[in-house]
Amino acid sequence: MDTAVSLVQAYLHVNGYFTVVEHPVLESLRAGQVRTVTDLDVLAYRLPGTGHDLIHRRSGAGPQRLSSDVDPALGAPTGRADMIVCEVKEGRARLNPALRDPATLEVALARFGCCPAEEARDVSRRLLDHGHAATRGGHEIRVVAFGGTPGQVEPHNPWTTVPMNHVVRYLQAYLHAHWHVLRHAQIHDEGLAVLALMEKWGLGHDAADRLPVP
Repeated sequence: MDTAVSLVQAYLHVNGYFTVVEHPVLESLRAGQVRTVTDLDVLAYRLPGTGHDLIHRRSGAGPQRLSSDVDPALGAPTGRADMIVCEVKEGRARLNPALRDPATLEVALARFGCCPAEEARDVSRRLLDHGHAATRGGHEIRVVAFGGTPGQVEPHNPWTTVPMNHVVRYLQAYLHAHWHVLRHAQIHDEGLAVLALMEKWGLGHDAADRLPVP
């Protein structure tokens, strides 16, 4: 898996999203041939009320949430399900030409059942025009572009953009704030596991800012 995609997946998991990564969109050609149009970097789904990790409490008082807040940078709606189609770039945050094609989004939306196939075409066009669209079933669907730094974001686009340096700093701050709990967990997200090692070795959160520059 691409490193940047792995970091975005970890960031979304921390914020309560279920994810599918690098999902191929196929096109049927003549003579029975098939080609891959593009890979969708991340498709993510969040149920209403979902937040950060929960831990079991032996007292019988119910599970304890480490933090109730979802990162405001994600722009997640409150009170309804949220599905996001994510493009991840190491450089400038932008959408691939294939993802700007309504047919690509239409296939993804129909494939994962967030709206009926007959509704997917209209929803996909509204997504590209406005960056978000509501379905008749009550789902909120949005396009989110991850990449670069704030100065590398394409201006005047309707979709949500999240800089990759924000993703990393958010994960570092999350690990640092809850390390007394998370240090006991087995972390399988590749990107998050590296950041967890950095926290364990005293290089997490703002520690890097205190190191001398050679």
